[in-house]
Amino acid sequence: MAVKIEKDTIIGDVLDLAPETAPLFQAIGMHCLGCPASRGESVEEACMVHGVDPDAFLAQVNHFIEAVEANK
Repeated sequence: MAVKIEKDTIIGDVLDLAPETAPLFQAIGMHCLGCPASRGESVEEACMVHGVDPDAFLAQVNHFIEAVEANK
């Protein structure tokens, strides 16, 4: 099943569905992925806080997930 991450997807859900994406979140400055506050934010909220274009980040995350799934 293909996973599609959207702007309103909660980061905790992303990490539950695709834990291999954690380094992508860390690369934009989210170093506390285990904190309840960060896990409860949407991808768009996290991008806003960290000064990242959410559309570009989502493209990167979804491309990464597709590549991982293709190699399973």
